[in-house]
Amino acid sequence: MDVPKQEIAAAAARLIVEEGLEYGPAKRRALRDLGLPARTPLPHNDEVEHEVRDYIQLYCADTQPKELHALRVLALEWMEHMAEFRPHIGGAVWHGTATRLSDIYIQLFCDDPKSAEIALIDHHVDYEPRMVTGFHGEQVEALSIHVACRALGEEIGVHLLVYDLDDLRGALKHDTQGRVPRGNLAALRRLIEKENG
Repeated sequence: MDVPKQEIAAAAARLIVEEGLEYGPAKRRALRDLGLPARTPLPHNDEVEHEVRDYIQLYCADTQPKELHALRVLALEWMEHMAEFRPHIGGAVWHGTATRLSDIYIQLFCDDPKSAEIALIDHHVDYEPRMVTGFHGEQVEALSIHVACRALGEEIGVHLLVYDLDDLRGALKHDTQGRVPRGNLAALRRLIEKENG
């Protein structure tokens, strides 16, 4: 990685861990904070994630594992609530880089795209619908809720991304690092059991 990309990745990692920014906004703000030209090439998310892991190891090694565990337990609760929609956890909670400032991203794979929304309405869950970029770069609906996390003593954003059932086939292709990019209920349970062990 060249020097500007390295600096941007390191600055973005600090913003992700300390302020809870998502990767895209963190990279753009790091670029501005470093006073680099707007056309400066940005680091790839893999490069930023490497810096996030280093930052956590240096500055948050005593707190982050407990915070990650609390977020995974909360994600598991919501995946169990939405089990009929084949939920999969992704992002920092799945990959192990989440902190108390991270949101939870759960992908739902539905026969009928409105069925997840109807389930939330039936259970009197307040949510905010919005469009976000999906894992193939397309726009997908996200049902965003705020949930109290007792273990962390604060509200956490939980985003339920609604996909068609057919999208499940491509959802488990390995990422550029050879990892499975998301996990189902059983996979998340195994991660939590491993943490508890």
